[in-house]
Amino acid sequence: MKSAVETLNPTRVRLIVEVPFEELKPSLDAAYKKINQQVTVPGFRKGKIPNKVIDQRFGRGAVLEEAVNDALPRFYTQAVDEGQIDVLGQPDITEIEGVENLADGGDLKFTAEVDVRPEVTLPEFAEIAVVVDPIEVSDEDVEKSLEQLRERFASVKDVERAATENDIVVIDLEAKVDGEVPEDGTATGVSYEIGSGRLLDGIDEAVVGLSAGESKTFTTTLKGGTQVGKDSEVTVTVTAVQEKELPELDDEFAQLASEFDTLEELRADSVKRLERMKEFDQATQAQEKVLDELLSRVELDYPEKLLADEIGTRKHNLEHHQLEPMGLTLDTYLASQDKSHEDYEKETEEQAKKGIKTQFVLDQIVKNEELGVNQEELTEHLIRRAAGSGLTPDQFAQQVVQGGQVQLLVGEVARGKALALVVEAAKVTDTNGETVSFEDEEETTEAAGTTDAAAEATEESAEA
Repeated sequence: MKSAVETLNPTRVRLIVEVPFEELKPSLDAAYKKINQQVTVPGFRKGKIPNKVIDQRFGRGAVLEEAVNDALPRFYTQAVDEGQIDVLGQPDITEIEGVENLADGGDLKFTAEVDVRPEVTLPEFAEIAVVVDPIEVSDEDVEKSLEQLRERFASVKDVERAATENDIVVIDLEAKVDGEVPEDGTATGVSYEIGSGRLLDGIDEAVVGLSAGESKTFTTTLKGGTQVGKDSEVTVTVTAVQEKELPELDDEFAQLASEFDTLEELRADSVKRLERMKEFDQATQAQEKVLDELLSRVELDYPEKLLADEIGTRKHNLEHHQLEPMGLTLDTYLASQDKSHEDYEKETEEQAKKGIKTQFVLDQIVKNEELGVNQEELTEHLIRRAAGSGLTPDQFAQQVVQGGQVQLLVGEVARGKALALVVEAAKVTDTNGETVSFEDEEETTEAAGTTDAAAEATEESAEA
């Protein structure tokens, strides 16, 4: 077999492959054998039909077509290996010559075009510098944490007065769009904390000052349901006003809400917990900023077909896997987000490019640094992914194996390690001018593995 590679552009090549008849003969023999097992000819046992009879009864063309279909993938793969081409996706077979001459011992020639991974020139990681938030736990942070804990143990009681800020009201709602109440336009017995911002814009102003049994109508834009994004006249009726009663912040509360005996111990534990949270937040912030800076320093040619497929996949996932189950159309969703179709197209393309670029850049680091993934790292990553999916590790592992996605998980771990390597080499300082060091490689790698951009590149760009 002879093959030649022609570069069409930085991300696409053409392969020209010539296969002599001698190398095609095994595929031809296999074609006869396959057809022999599939057809029946009177006077011959199944599987014992002479080749000449098959040619006469079913045509030589059927045999040649079967042989070529069997041979093309094998010789294409051989040509890719010989040319050391890093291909992306499936090839387009643009031309096949010589099929009609195979019966006379002629050669086969075919041409295939395929996207290839673009060259990635990496910057010096030590030149990357980012600034992150410091790890500082203020008294205000601690008090806010304790206040949130008090909120979890709060009780409520009905009061006979007008509703005020931070009260809880039980309400009935009726929404009209263009003067009509849609099927999902009413709700009763809804419990709402004034000031929480969890319902409709304008509802706080409407209910403040209302007592049980009183109503008010206001105009707002619906945030959900079949009429999402549309202006609506909403009538809210208060059926009950409730006042929250928070427990006293003392030793008794500490014993109720935790394993500690005193408020002082609970407060000290809150400080430690907040510090750990801020450490993780700082690490995540560093990874995201380092990744963005790294990507900004890399020029990349995007394979056209891969980019188009990636954009199509993202649109399909949004419209059919996210919006459709909620009964929403793309138009209503964009209206609720105050976005035009042009904004949506531009944003989707930018996200697709970032996902592809992230994968290519991190994969290049994995290759350059020869980063491997051992069984322990893969298992730990699998357990984390399982926790996020709502499945047990065994169920998630079975799903991964059955879906043939083991290599995708391996890629996620490897890219997480690559990003951790860049973070460790980069200059990271906090806003106080202090140098931030990530000496715990395992912790940094774990956090990097959960970075949205890196994980997104693996999940959304799986076809690459």
